[in-house]
Formats: sequence, structure tokens, C-alpha cells
Amino acid sequence: MPTTPFSVPVRTDWEGLVRCIRREGTPDRVYHIELFLDAEVQDAICERFGIGEDLDISDPAEACRRQIALQRFLGYDYVRARLQDMDLPLKRGLANDTASLQRSGGRHFQDEHTGPITTWAEFEAFEWPDPTRDEVYRDYEWYERNLPDDMCMIGSGGFAHFAEHLTWLMGYETLCYALFDQRDLVQAISERLFDIYDQALRRMLQFERVKIVWGSDDMGFRSSTLISPDDLRAYVLPGHRHMAALSHEAGHPYLLHACGNLAGIMDDLIDDVRIDAKHSFEDTIEQVTEVKFTYGQRIALLGGIDVDFLCRATEEQVRERVRHTLDVCQPGGGYCLGTGNSVANYIPVDNYLAMVDEGRRYGA
Repeated sequence: MPTTPFSVPVRTDWEGLVRCIRREGTPDRVYHIELFLDAEVQDAICERFGIGEDLDISDPAEACRRQIALQRFLGYDYVRARLQDMDLPLKRGLANDTASLQRSGGRHFQDEHTGPITTWAEFEAFEWPDPTRDEVYRDYEWYERNLPDDMCMIGSGGFAHFAEHLTWLMGYETLCYALFDQRDLVQAISERLFDIYDQALRRMLQFERVKIVWGSDDMGFRSSTLISPDDLRAYVLPGHRHMAALSHEAGHPYLLHACGNLAGIMDDLIDDVRIDAKHSFEDTIEQVTEVKFTYGQRIALLGGIDVDFLCRATEEQVRERVRHTLDVCQPGGGYCLGTGNSVANYIPVDNYLAMVDEGRRYGA
């Protein structure tokens, strides 16, 4: 069994990661970041390299211990701590998963026509999650006590889905109609989400080991935002502005993952919401190497190695693109290497590992 796919060791350093995100000069090494790795990818890497074999599966903290081991193995300076039992009951369909690392039980997809809240009666009857329960923060509690000193927590996972939950709770089609004839209901859902995430973030920020906050909220598609920029300003951006303000008051950067073409609101996100970094880049919308010279002069950029490219490219093509991306984006700081979205189970694992390895080699 091979012990590592990597040719250069990495010294874990969460403080260096934060300095890089804050754009405090060219870092002494490449910092890596991912929104998440699909469970199937994590399992494949752990099995291939024997990560976590020494852990006791009867230990209630086994999953957290394995996550630390995996993150350190890959060279990440953090763990993403997830909120537990905060999923909202939504309307979803199920399809077969055709990925190379097939997901048992299939792949769920969102019903875009209608969701569980389309009327005031459904709003009043809806079972909203309770962010005040201690159980929600059980991973935070464990990492607070057990995370190695050279790693930090990123407060994330099930958090700050303002636009997404508007579309999921109503259904995208229903939301579009409601923006004309039920704006008061849209406002009520938006306010309820605001209250839930406000309480969640205030609790998250009580943990000393949380050093970064990462909101996740897809707002667009290939050519535009999913709803108008004015409606985003009314129902979505105030939530992120508040999350960023709370994070900044605690001294932490606020990162935003948001898919889609956000050209219509980028100035709002930077100047009004005051995000510190943008994540999610797709070659058909904008390449991170191009953005480095536009709004990349104002905020940090995260990821950008296009997911479709990673699926189709050879390992050497992956390495070449990583080197070019770092040549452009590394100077001055404000860039962390990673995929354009996430490490999905249909990305060849060897291509993902080649991306990570080339980042570790760069400048070594």
C-alpha cells in the first residue's frame, strides 16, 4: 500500500492560511482549500492510503478523528465544522448515480417546480430547525477540545443558504411567480432564514478554534443571477451582509461560495456585503486567472481549477494548468488552490491528487 501520492511535505499552518486569505503578501507556500470532498472520494483516498485504519469505529468521535487525519494527509490547514441536524425537509427526487465512485442510494435532486412552502398555511405549519440545541454544535465542541494547534475550524456546513433555501423551500418556479404576487411570503421566509443563521453564527463564533467563516449560497446560472439583482438585494444580500459583519466583529474573514454568473451583484458583494473571498469558478463563466486582474485586486480568490476540466484532462494537463494558475494568482497572496467547485465523486481521484501534489511542489 503506498503511503503518500505527494512528493513534497507540507507544514500545517492555519495562521498562514488566514494571512493568505487576507492578502497580506505572497505566502511562503501554496495554501489549498475545498468547499468539500464528496464522501465517496474521501473513502477512496482513505482506503488507498490506509488513513484511519488505526481508529476505533466504535468511538463516537471516529468520524471527526478521521477527518483530521485526512485533512492533514492532504495538506489542508483546517477542518470544516458542520452544523448537525439542521437540514430542512425539502421536496427532492432521486436518480441513479453514474459516477465512477458511485453513490449508494443514488443521487438526489431538487424539485424546481414546487417546494414545501407555497402558501401562508404551509409557512405556518413548516417545521423549522432549532439552532439553539446543543446537539447542533457537537462537532464544534469536539474539535474545540481535540483539534491540533496548527489547524483551525472553518465555520461552515449547512450554513447561510439564503438564496438556495428560498428556491428550495418554494421551488424555483414558484419563487419566480411569488416575486410578483406573494412578495410578503418571500419576505417572511427570508426573515426566518435570517433569524436561524444569525443564532447559528453567534453560537459558532463562541468557539475559539473557529478562525474563518464560510457561507455557501448559489445565486446564479451560466449567464445571469437566478433572480434579479434587485430581488437579491432585497431578500438575500442582507443576510450575507449580517453574517460578514458578525464575522468581522469577531476578527474573522467571511468567505462566500456562490455558483453562477454574479456580475450583476459583484460590487454589492465586495463593497456592501464585504465578503473577503469568492469561491466557485467555472471556465464557461469566468476563469480565476482572468479575475485575478479585476475584482481579484479587491478580495481573495479560492479554487478555480475547473471541475469539467478535471474530469476530462490528463494528469499532466492538470499539472500544467495548476502551474499556470499559480504563476498568475500566487503573487501578492489572496489565492488558495482548489477545484472550481468541490471534489465531486465523478472527478478522477488521480487528477484531484495530481492537482494537490502540483500545488505542494510549486516553489518548493
